[in-house]
Amino acid sequence: MSDQDNKQLPATARKLQKAREDGQLARSRDFGHLAAIAVGGGVLVAGAPTASAWMRDLLASGLTFNASSVQNTGFMGERLLDLAMKMLMIVIPMGALMALVGIGASIAIGGWVWTFKPMTPDLMKLNPISGIGRLFSKQQLIDALKASLLALILGTIGAFYLKGHVDSFGGVLAMPLPAALSHAGSVMLGGLMLLLVALVVFAAVDVPLQKYLHANKLKMSHEEVKQEHKDIEGNMEMKAKIRQRMREVANRRMIAAVPSADLVVMNPTHYAVALKYDEAAMGAPRVIAKGADLMAMKIRDVAKEAQVPVLQAPVLARALYAHAEVDREIPSALFSAVAQVLAYVYQLRAALAGRMAMPGALPELNVPVELDPHHKPGR
Repeated sequence: MSDQDNKQLPATARKLQKAREDGQLARSRDFGHLAAIAVGGGVLVAGAPTASAWMRDLLASGLTFNASSVQNTGFMGERLLDLAMKMLMIVIPMGALMALVGIGASIAIGGWVWTFKPMTPDLMKLNPISGIGRLFSKQQLIDALKASLLALILGTIGAFYLKGHVDSFGGVLAMPLPAALSHAGSVMLGGLMLLLVALVVFAAVDVPLQKYLHANKLKMSHEEVKQEHKDIEGNMEMKAKIRQRMREVANRRMIAAVPSADLVVMNPTHYAVALKYDEAAMGAPRVIAKGADLMAMKIRDVAKEAQVPVLQAPVLARALYAHAEVDREIPSALFSAVAQVLAYVYQLRAALAGRMAMPGALPELNVPVELDPHHKPGR
């Protein structure tokens, strides 16, 4: 099975945009030919009277000679150059108009894009083996068959039209010049209209065909879509490793800060929150470390090694773990409960230093029930 057979999914917006940036757009040459010939023919028909008079005057001036001009050997070259320049004054604007119409037709089909990438040298295109593959690709075969069929149809139409109007063209020789120009123009206009009908039919087929071929060429496989998603969103495994690494760094930083805490609030086994308060530098107590399960046990062990008080206050520990962020001040709703705990710790330290009597049990803390993540309304 070929790679193209595996590509059954339509191109994503990102691939379509990249194709546009690379200059890969749906283009229809037949539509461009139709537009250019139709506009050029329309201009000729609209300007036929003026063009006929201009050509008559041009021929008259070109065929006018006198004795002095005949005797001048360089006169014929000058006359031909003058006639050629006058013809170019008509041919060049007409060619430029048809070129602009062709460009406009291409833009109408595939849109506008400004890029030099298609002109960038690609040495891989010089590879004869890959060149043979491109030569016999589906796109090339379709374009070759279509061009051959178009040439055959246009040639057939032209041949039959000329065969049917041989007498008309022959009669032009016996007419005066103004009448000959007018008659030849009308006969050629009939042939041009037949050619335009054929081009309209081909353009009507070619425009949707080119859009289909372009969309088919940009189809993607499941693996390409997955790879593009990875490129946009990033490799999920790599992101997970980065997040894990960041968590490890943050955990090490928190553990290193535990010895500087004023106290650690825990419920027996699941949560631990280390608090620090400096009246001179802080407006409220600040969380310097928190953790659950194994991290909570690690915070407890480090605190005990550093002789930081560890108090069992399950409701407060749960509320702080759920609603307080590391390196941030505690929520205002927990000020009262934390102040009670800090006051108890200061009393305990003073008692251990012999400055006051040992305090009793930790008083009941004023923790709003709605801040306890284990609280269920209605109980």
